[in-house]
Amino acid sequence: MKKILDILKSESGVDGYRINETATASYELFFVHEKLETVRATDTVDTKVTVYADHDGCRGDSSFAVYKSMSDDVIRERIRSAVERAGLVFNEPYELVAPGELDEKLETNFEDYDPKELGRMIADAVFTADKAEGCTVNALEVFIYRERKSVVNSRGVCKCETVWRAMVEAIPTHTDGGGSVELYESMRFTVFDEEKIKSEIADKMREVHDRAAAAKPEVPMTIDVVLRPNEILDLMWELTDGLSYSSVYMKANVWNVGDEIQKECAGDRVTVTMKGAVPGGDRNSFFDEAGTTLRDVAVIEDGVVKSFFGADRFGQYLGVECPSGELGCIALDGGTMKREELAGAKYLECASLSGLQVDVYSDYLGGEIRLAYLCDGDERRPVTGITFSARLKDVLASLRMTDDKVTYGPYEGPSRLLLKNAEVL
Repeated sequence: MKKILDILKSESGVDGYRINETATASYELFFVHEKLETVRATDTVDTKVTVYADHDGCRGDSSFAVYKSMSDDVIRERIRSAVERAGLVFNEPYELVAPGELDEKLETNFEDYDPKELGRMIADAVFTADKAEGCTVNALEVFIYRERKSVVNSRGVCKCETVWRAMVEAIPTHTDGGGSVELYESMRFTVFDEEKIKSEIADKMREVHDRAAAAKPEVPMTIDVVLRPNEILDLMWELTDGLSYSSVYMKANVWNVGDEIQKECAGDRVTVTMKGAVPGGDRNSFFDEAGTTLRDVAVIEDGVVKSFFGADRFGQYLGVECPSGELGCIALDGGTMKREELAGAKYLECASLSGLQVDVYSDYLGGEIRLAYLCDGDERRPVTGITFSARLKDVLASLRMTDDKVTYGPYEGPSRLLLKNAEVL
């Protein structure tokens, strides 16, 4: 870092710079049929330099990677090439992030364990979870990361944070005389909770058992559809994507501040807050790539757009006094529906989708269902081979949300969201 800074300061044509560096130590375990096949440990440093050049009333930028093996002469050559490339970029002028210093650690309990011990504890939690008949974990991969992230710029920003996170990828499999059926389970977290891991794997085991017995129901039908946190997160990402400063600056936004996104609402009102961190979230951070210290922003309140959010540069373009920074987490306020209300209702609960499809421009929401449960109060029947769709406007006007709170990756909010009167084919 010091060597790069010294060279940058000595080069002409550099009107500003930013250095992003991430030092990552990882511990990785790979299992096949519950047998440990491979252990891998890595220790890497990724360094990216961004050079800014002002010309013709505009500001250009260009980035390049720096490796430890590079000599001073090679780094100088890369800087000069970056200055030339920046001269071909014609962005509206903007200031780099204002001076500030920070050195923080994100909340975690990973530091209480040696990585080898933690990796084994995570694997043991997966393998000792309750298994449905005929089910096993066919493959498991455990990744534990310790990251030291830093950003320095030419205006005096010097910020660092230490982040611990884990990722678990498992393939629960059901095998019988007719063959095998698999589902994919991914967990990302920054706080180790053995019981939570066991519970999630046990749920997925039951689901892969049901997937083997699932059949296509009689279609078409019109029915309420229930989404789980993974798909709720996808829906919220799509709703808020157009509320970023960059979308507004590029005139790609559908809604403006003051617009009502739930017109003639007969369900629960939506309140969404973009955040820098949620409890246990895998995208938690104190600052973004530009070095902006993150500030939580309520972007939707009771179904009405209240604010935009996003990168400092585009915030400046819009005249925002204190840009929020690029926020990676979403908090959705709970609704009025009790989980008990679903007990006697007729609905289709999605357990595994190929991916939720949301298009705010064409007013569409839908998805291909790999596994769902068709519930009518008396029976909960696994089904597959179907798709559902609805008009986004109608969904927003009538959706219901549970009144509980769960965390899932970068999401914090209700565990279930009900869409009224979706078409199933």
